[in-house]
Amino acid sequence: MIKTLLKSVREYKKTSILTAVFTALEVVVECIIPFIMALLIDKMDSSNLNVVFWYGGILLFLAFLSLFFGVMAGRCAAKSSAGYAKNLRHDLYYQIQEYAFEDIDKFSQSSLVTRLTTDVSNVQMAYQMCTRIVIRVPLMIIFSFIMSFSINFKLSLIFLISLPVIAMVILLIIKVVSPLFSKIFKKYDALNNYVQENVSGIRVVKSFARENYEKEKFDKAANEVKSNFIKAEKLVALNSPIMMFCIYLTILLISFIGGKFIINTQGLEMTTGKLSSLINYGVQILSSLMMLSMIFVMISMAGTSAKRISEVLEHNPVLTSPENGIQEVKNGNITFKNVYFKYTNEAQKYALENINLEIKEGEIVGIIGATGSSKSTLVQLIPRLHDVSEGEVLVGDINVKDYNLQSLRDQVAMVLQKNVLFSGTIKENLRWGDKNASDEEIVRVCKLAQADEFISKFSDGYDTYIEQGGVNVSGGQKQRLCIARSLLKKPKILILDDSTSAVDTKTDALIRKALKEEIPNTTKIIIAQRISSIKDADKIIVLDNGKVDGIGNHSELLKNNKIYQEVYESQTKNTSKKGGN
Repeated sequence: MIKTLLKSVREYKKTSILTAVFTALEVVVECIIPFIMALLIDKMDSSNLNVVFWYGGILLFLAFLSLFFGVMAGRCAAKSSAGYAKNLRHDLYYQIQEYAFEDIDKFSQSSLVTRLTTDVSNVQMAYQMCTRIVIRVPLMIIFSFIMSFSINFKLSLIFLISLPVIAMVILLIIKVVSPLFSKIFKKYDALNNYVQENVSGIRVVKSFARENYEKEKFDKAANEVKSNFIKAEKLVALNSPIMMFCIYLTILLISFIGGKFIINTQGLEMTTGKLSSLINYGVQILSSLMMLSMIFVMISMAGTSAKRISEVLEHNPVLTSPENGIQEVKNGNITFKNVYFKYTNEAQKYALENINLEIKEGEIVGIIGATGSSKSTLVQLIPRLHDVSEGEVLVGDINVKDYNLQSLRDQVAMVLQKNVLFSGTIKENLRWGDKNASDEEIVRVCKLAQADEFISKFSDGYDTYIEQGGVNVSGGQKQRLCIARSLLKKPKILILDDSTSAVDTKTDALIRKALKEEIPNTTKIIIAQRISSIKDADKIIVLDNGKVDGIGNHSELLKNNKIYQEVYESQTKNTSKKGGN
C-alpha cells in the first residue's frame, strides 16, 4: 500500500526531502537555545553586561535562524503535500477512466467521489505531518534527551516515568479509534450516495412531492456519520488532557527535586541556569511525545483513507487493451458467435444466451424486446463495454479483444439509453465526437440529427451554454444533440440505444431517413420500443429473456414471430384508438 501511494509523489520528492532537512536544522537550533540560555543565567552579572549582550546576541541570532528554518520547512511541506494530493487525484481519476462498468459498480460512484475528495485530503494532511512533524518529533526527543542527560543524568531519568503512560494511551486510542474511522468512511459513502441520487433525480423527487421523505433519509445518514464521529472524537479528546497531566507532573517533579539539588549542593551539581534549561528540555520532550500521540491518531484516520485510495489504484480493470492491439477497424461487419454473458462470475443466470448473429457493413438492424430482455447489454459487447463470458464478438471480422480499445471505440459510436450532456456550449459538447470538427461539420451533423432547427432558435445558436446534465434542454433536444455528437465521430458502426424515444414519430422518421441516405456504409443498430422506428430496417432481431427469439424483416416477423406480432398489434391498436379519439 505504502509503495503504491508513494508513486504519486513524483516531482515533489525534492521539496519533501528539503522539508525534512529544514525541519532537522530547526530542531538542532531549538535544542541549542536552552543550553545558551543556561549559560546566560549562570554567568549573568550586573557588573558585566558584556556577557548579557554576547549571549543575548547569540540567542537572537539562533531565534532568527530557527524562524527561517521553520518558515522554509513549512513552505516546503505545504508545497509537497498539496502537490502530492494533486498527483493522487490525478492518478485516481485516470485509473477510474480505465475502469469498465463492472469496476465502477464494484466501488460505486459515491464511494469513488469520497475517495477522490475526503480520503485524499486526509492522506494529504498525514503526508504533511510525516514530512515535517514525524521528522521533528523523534529528533527533538533524541537531542533533548542528550542535552538533558549531559546536564544532569539522575534528574533526567524522571522524564522516563511518563513514557509508559503515554505509550499506553496512544496504543489504546489507536486500537479503539481505527475501526471507528473505517466505519465512518463507509457511512460517508452512503451519505454521498443519498446526495448524488437525490440531486440527479431532483425532478422526480419534486414531481412525486417526496422532499420530506428524502430529507428524512438524508438526516438519518448524516446523523449516523455524526454519531460515529462523536464517538471517535470523544476517545481522541482524552489524548490532550492525559498528555498535559503527564507534562505538568513531570515539570513539577523536576522543579522540586532540582530546587533541592541547588539548595543542598550550593550549586555545585545543579545551578539555576541548568535547572531552567532542564525544564525547557523536559517541556520539549513531553510536548514532542504529546505531538507524537496526535500524529498516531491522525495517521490512524489517514490509514483508513490510504487503504481505500490504494484499493482503487491497485485494482486491475476487468477490461484491458492488449499490447500491440490492432489499430484499424477495416469495416462495419459484426458477428456474434455462440455468445453467453453474465454480469458477474457469481451470477446464477446468463443475461445473454447462445447469441449467433451476422450483421453486414451498411445494414440497418433493429432490435426489439421486452424490458429486461438484455437489448442494451447485447450492443454493449460490440465496443467492449463488457466482455463476453463465453463465445466471441467480431467487428470487422476480428475479435474485439484483439483491438486496441481506443481504436475500437473510436469506430463504434453509441448513443446510450441515458443521454448525458456536459456543462459547456453546444459546440463544446458536440466536439466530444471530434475535437477538431469545423463549424460546417457541426452544422451538417446537427441537420442530420434534426437538431439544427431548434439550435438556430437559441439566441446564442451553437454557442448556447448547456448546464450540467443538459437540464436547460428538453429530453428530445438532448437526444438529438447526442446523436449529432456520435455522427461527428464518422464511425463504422452507429448504435442508437432507444435514442429517439423522446422525439415525435415524424422527427424519428426524418432522422432515420437522413442516416440511411447520408451514411449508407455505416452499420446502424437501432434499439427501439416503437416498431415504427425499426420496421424499415434490413433485419430486425427479437430478444426474449436474453435469447434471440426471431430474426427477419418486418414482413417476415409479422408472419412467423409471436412476440413481434403481439407488440405490433398492441401498438397499432393504440394508434387506432388515438386516431378515433
